[in-house]
Amino acid sequence: MKALWKGFSSYAVVGVANTLIHWQIFFVLTVGVEFSQAASNFAAFCVAASFSFYVNSLYTFDAKVSIFGYLMFIGVMGAMSYGFGRVADTWRIQGLITVTAFSLLSLVTGFFFSKFFVFRGREP
Repeated sequence: MKALWKGFSSYAVVGVANTLIHWQIFFVLTVGVEFSQAASNFAAFCVAASFSFYVNSLYTFDAKVSIFGYLMFIGVMGAMSYGFGRVADTWRIQGLITVTAFSLLSLVTGFFFSKFFVFRGREP
């Protein structure tokens, strides 16, 4: 079980910076520009995930940055961020709840997706 979570602490530290970037962009887009939560969550995710993908590839997974890995990560996790935002729009969930819940969900799912698919074979 310990090996399953190996590297999570490093991933979580990068996740804090990722979360700050994501939340700032999300709120600028939803409040300032009046975009939907779906569009705002997706755009904010793409910017924040680009940062964290690069940093995690270097420090958490000690792997070379690959375009295929980046596109796979952005595609799968980005679809999840958009879907999460669509649900929030449909149910009229408050933006703070949307980004908080998505940040927690993406922390765990992003770690395992990165570990087992994007950077597979690399030991954190």
